Amino acid sequence: MKTYQDIESIERDLKILNLERQIAFEEIKSLKEAYKDDLKPFNWIQSAVKIAGKFGGMLLLKKIIK
Repeated sequence: MKTYQDIESIERDLKILNLERQIAFEEIKSLKEAYKDDLKPFNWIQSAVKIAGKFGGMLLLKKIIK
């Protein structure tokens, strides 16, 4: 536990903690927006098309090799 000698150091530490809290809150808000974008149906369709394309390419490659 930290012991303080004067009020200025207490105020400085409180200011630092408040800024750290605000930064963490902004990071959480940006993560929320990122998840919101990831959960849109268009992104799901786009991901499904990519996966289907890769899978189809692998099947085509297997047929060519055999």
